[in-house]
Amino acid sequence: MIPIRDNIKSSRYPVVNTALIAACIAVFAYQIVQPAAIEAYAFRPAYIASLTTIQELGYVGAGGSLLLSMFMHGGLLHIGFNMLFLWVFGDNVEDRMGHLRYLVFYLICGVLATLAHSVIAVAGALIYGGDSLGIPLVGASGAIAGVLGAYFKLYRHASVRALIPLFFIFTMVDLPASLFIIIWFILQLLYGVSSLGQAGGGIAFWAHIGGFVAGILLVRLFAPQWRSPGKPRVVHMRLE
Repeated sequence: MIPIRDNIKSSRYPVVNTALIAACIAVFAYQIVQPAAIEAYAFRPAYIASLTTIQELGYVGAGGSLLLSMFMHGGLLHIGFNMLFLWVFGDNVEDRMGHLRYLVFYLICGVLATLAHSVIAVAGALIYGGDSLGIPLVGASGAIAGVLGAYFKLYRHASVRALIPLFFIFTMVDLPASLFIIIWFILQLLYGVSSLGQAGGGIAFWAHIGGFVAGILLVRLFAPQWRSPGKPRVVHMRLE
């Protein structure tokens, strides 16, 4: 399913969401010019598997790669789909949280998503073996999954217009946002479970799962509660 737009209009311009999209595009453009950037700056699960590795890299370097990795992408389709999801869902979440809270929320979800993937990768390496701990982890998917988790909690009565492929035909359908996100999460969970024990690169489904769960749990800390609209005031008038 490919989201096209939702039916919730933001009350203010999504400054941070737009800046995040611009930053991802700028970093990806740099990757095209300097292809070795992924190898040099990307975060690897091995960083949390060995304290010695972190000390060699430096705590500042490890933290920097943890943040920078969520702005890097592995290809045009990767960044294209990520930015589309962020554009559709991120503006409304920023609208509810406010600019600064949204930025902090986004970065925290991205970091927790990366750590979730890394923990699963380390556990998989210990149980199944393999050398997947050195594979770079890049992409904004984990942070965006956190945004989806927040959107699910805040706008579950919204609807999303989605492009759905049916064999070789694409059809446009309006779906409840909650249903769209639940289907998305179930797919990530199924793919994540099926990927356990597999070595090599690919999609970091456990980063998506970790980011989504982080978004669900953290949204209450970053989004002020809705105030129930008061009852309309009735003014009694007597005509003479």
